[in-house]
Amino acid sequence: MENPKFVIAINREFGSGGREIACKLGELLGVNVYDKVILDTLTSKYNLTVEEMERIKATKPGWWNDFCRFYQQFGTEGRGGYTPTEDREVTSQQIYLAESQILRDLAAQESCVILGRSGFHIFRNHPYAMKIFFIADRKARVKRVMEKFALDEDAASMRIDKIDDARDTYTKTVTGLSRYDARNYDFVFNITQFPTDLVAQFLADNIKKKYPFLV
Repeated sequence: MENPKFVIAINREFGSGGREIACKLGELLGVNVYDKVILDTLTSKYNLTVEEMERIKATKPGWWNDFCRFYQQFGTEGRGGYTPTEDREVTSQQIYLAESQILRDLAAQESCVILGRSGFHIFRNHPYAMKIFFIADRKARVKRVMEKFALDEDAASMRIDKIDDARDTYTKTVTGLSRYDARNYDFVFNITQFPTDLVAQFLADNIKKKYPFLV
């Protein structure tokens, strides 16, 4: 395979530090990190469904370059808030299918880190995919959320439950699987005892060993 591309698909418990590790891992590997925010913004910008994506591809061959420019601009301006200009009635499944196609297109063009979005399922048959799930002890997660969002202990605990439940419901709805099932992943890490820098470096070193074409 000429110039093969790898995909690191990361899911995590809320408050575990998985986002921080994903971003550091992207830096260490020199690749982009794609997450819910960029995908939500992209699907809103282009009013995307799978059918709309196919229409864009057929009528506008340069759509990928347009997306790349949009992504670069979005990254430069920050994750502040693209506001959709029109309302849409689309289902979670439609959005998931559109996002899945976006992510597959991305992975065909470049090596990348995918954060969330049921990447473990989207890339389950990808020859160069590593699927990772980060967990952490409840006490450590509550502490992290308290510090990050300036919440008291009860509010932080409630936010953890709400977001974890929402993520698992979304995953079950669109894939029929639980994101807590360890069989979905190549690695499940309890990172409670480890600094995020150390975890990111460990993963980067081993990813480079697994995929020697990176070196």
